Amino acid sequence: KENLIHSRTCVYNINYHVVWSVKYRRKILSAEIETYLKELVQKIASDKGFTVHLFEVGEGDHIHCFVSAPPKLSVNIVKYLKGITGRKLFEKYPAIRQKLWKGQLWNHSYYVETIGSVSEENIRRYIEHQSKSY
Repeated sequence: KENLIHSRTCVYNINYHVVWSVKYRRKILSAEIETYLKELVQKIASDKGFTVHLFEVGEGDHIHCFVSAPPKLSVNIVKYLKGITGRKLFEKYPAIRQKLWKGQLWNHSYYVETIGSVSEENIRRYIEHQSKSY
């Protein structure tokens, strides 16, 4: 019962490990951009009704998140995170557009895993130990 969180339509949330990368794996996610992204992702989650427990940038070119959301939001989480962050990053840091082609920040692909087969602790440890090279 401690892990149950009541939302508008259900009495439980599902935990996800979400990963996405910069187009062409360009290493453009500096420490400054990471700080801005962390704040932005927390705001998006708050506005849309889900929770981001962990957020890390790995090697300057990809993102790992540990997210809890009600089932009805599950299909939209990545769309919200990639779409809004991409637009806001280009607005705040227009110079990063020069390192990419066709005006797209994020790669089209992403990875989402529901947490169940792997323990929450293992996922947390994995995300927290992503190497950073700025």
